[in-house]
Amino acid sequence: MIHTRISNFVDGAYLPGGARQIMDDVNPATGAVHALVEEATPADVDHAVAAARRALKGPWGKLSPAERAAALHRIADGIEARFADFLAAEIADTGKPVTMASHLDIPRGAANFRAFANVMQSHGTEFFTMKTPDGGDAINYTLREPKGVIAVVCPWNLPLLLMTWKVAPALACGNTVVVKPSEETPATAALLGEVMAKAGIPDGVYNVVHGRGPGSAGEALTRHPGVDAITFTGETRTGAAIMKAAADGVRPVSFELGGKNAGIVFADSNLDVAAEQTARAVFLNAGQICLQTERLYVERPVFERFVAALKAKAEALRPGDPNDKTTSFGPLISLEHRQKVAGYYEAARRAGAQVQTGGGVLEMPTAFSGGAWIEPTIWTGLPEDSSVVREEIFGPCVHIRPFDSEDEALAFANDTAYGLCAMVWTTNLARAHRVSRLLEAGTVWVNSWFLRDLRVAFGGSKQSGIGREGGLHSLEFYTELKNVCVRVD
Repeated sequence: MIHTRISNFVDGAYLPGGARQIMDDVNPATGAVHALVEEATPADVDHAVAAARRALKGPWGKLSPAERAAALHRIADGIEARFADFLAAEIADTGKPVTMASHLDIPRGAANFRAFANVMQSHGTEFFTMKTPDGGDAINYTLREPKGVIAVVCPWNLPLLLMTWKVAPALACGNTVVVKPSEETPATAALLGEVMAKAGIPDGVYNVVHGRGPGSAGEALTRHPGVDAITFTGETRTGAAIMKAAADGVRPVSFELGGKNAGIVFADSNLDVAAEQTARAVFLNAGQICLQTERLYVERPVFERFVAALKAKAEALRPGDPNDKTTSFGPLISLEHRQKVAGYYEAARRAGAQVQTGGGVLEMPTAFSGGAWIEPTIWTGLPEDSSVVREEIFGPCVHIRPFDSEDEALAFANDTAYGLCAMVWTTNLARAHRVSRLLEAGTVWVNSWFLRDLRVAFGGSKQSGIGREGGLHSLEFYTELKNVCVRVD
């Protein structure tokens, strides 16, 4: 039974139903449609951008940083007050286990607003004194001003977390936003509109338009001349298309794109801890995390032991009802995505991979037989030029290869078009610092994975992105700096 109709949220209200196209919102755990989504028309996108522009010049643009920070704290309070509703919406859209969504996705959605409220108040700007050519005195100071109307184009893997990671700093800096959530996961972005209204956020500050990318709301929004900047998380090919659209009007972009992240395990590491955390890095959210490790390089003396340990972790995962607290492994986002991932599973077999575990589609009980389930998979024995080793799969799978020297491990890890993140496991402090410096990635974790301080820079190198967000670095993207020079004598 379909329980929900998800509408576009524009200028402080949900748009009334009309002649819009309807998209099915499918629960990937069951394959059943759980909501109907109204696809935004070009006129809806125009309406949203115009509303955002009015709000930018209206009451929102007149608030002080302290007043905006207080508003962001009210939004965070509102998410926490509606925790159960956000949790239910996120699970229905993604199929991820309740233990993950309740401990990561929803809490981080609220935490993002609190973090950037505090960042905006804690960072100052420049101030310099100078002498004029004729011996007088002058001062220079810098103002941070909103960049304008920001298009926020979001992915489906961590819908609330990654959407608020962009919306929170944008609003903290005084911008207004038009959000285009993934057509796979529209529910929490729409629900946030209710929280915004209750928190007293002026109409037009936060807008949501639903739809696909090319030929739909995504393309209409990123090409819209009323949009001043675009922030996007998603695959590299889509980022390239958005970048071309942003060239008209010379608009700035902030991109977090694809990855083929590597992990290096040295023989001196704590193998039990390394295996436990690597299992998270490979299989959390069914591998659908941009920070996921798809390539592992393990020092030869401990290679067999580590493969066996990781295999045991994979086979201990428990797929099932996402609302069951004992479930530890969820589905892929869609049957279409499963077809893609299964294609790589077949490519690995054809290339002669040794399948240590998994390698196929999961057979599930009747209630979940229509879902997008696939087996956690570990391979060994493939060459580095295999498509499975070189291309982003975005599924619960990893290829493991032995190495014999530090230089060899670094050469393997860096031999990729991507550079989002990496992890290193060693108890040798000098090696940890040395290898971290030489890895070509935006984030390197040592003896850990997915530890995030929201104050530090986050982003990718090579084809994994453009720019950095987090802490002060978000302020750099979401504001324009203006220098004011005043002669004072």
